Amino acid sequence: MDYTDPLYTAGMTDHQRAWFYAEYEQARRDEVIGVLLAIFLGSFGLHHFYLRRNGIGVLYLLFSWTGIPAILGFIEAFFMPGRVRAYNAIQANYIAGQIRATSPTGAPLAASRTNIVCPACGNPLAASAGFCSRCGARTA
Repeated sequence: MDYTDPLYTAGMTDHQRAWFYAEYEQARRDEVIGVLLAIFLGSFGLHHFYLRRNGIGVLYLLFSWTGIPAILGFIEAFFMPGRVRAYNAIQANYIAGQIRATSPTGAPLAASRTNIVCPACGNPLAASAGFCSRCGARTA
């Protein structure tokens, strides 16, 4: 398993953290596979299908007979590591949000937090707030 930012699992119980890593391991994509797909099968857009970008993958597939997607696939191989990392970050954020949405008893975890203040400006926040309405800082 690759390193995952502890920001996603901060405040989770051990059970929730294990659940997160199990779900994340199934959802994540590998950078090397993304690069190899872009180099060798980029003319068919498989590197886009790999990251669930089906619309552009179909476009590459439709124009694969022209050879232009092959050239673009080779160029995009250099951008694939960053795209895969961004995809993995989105997946980790989504999984963590789903796990945090309910506690083991089914009650929302956000409702159990009281007296929440913005770490940047000290503005009182609602229990379910993700960002401060005054300064825009992210709440933990």
